[in-house]
Amino acid sequence: MLYSLLIGLQVVAAIAIIVLVLIQHGKGADAGAAFGSGASGTVFGARGSSTFLSRATAVLAAVFFLNSLGLAYLSAHTGAGGSVVDQPGAQQIVGGASKPAPATNSTSSTTTAPTQSDVPKQ
Repeated sequence: MLYSLLIGLQVVAAIAIIVLVLIQHGKGADAGAAFGSGASGTVFGARGSSTFLSRATAVLAAVFFLNSLGLAYLSAHTGAGGSVVDQPGAQQIVGGASKPAPATNSTSSTTTAPTQSDVPKQ
């Protein structure tokens, strides 16, 4: 139940981060206008206070990161702790694969070596 809830939160956080990043206005978007208007010092300089979108992206990135750690912990520390081979259905597969193949008679004369070469002599 908890694992499914965290997976859902991970998907929602990932989609929200993608949307927020695509909505945001980039730093270099005003580069062409800034050179012509005399404000070339602000082209790649400090942006000032961060906007709501950048703060929301940072919070969602932190949620995504912590959720990833939680999912990794849950997946490593849940389950029976045994091998996959120890599960009931795997015994039939392993048991069927361990049967030896039927032996062939290596001394049978069904295949004889050719007495003459197929390559013509020159």
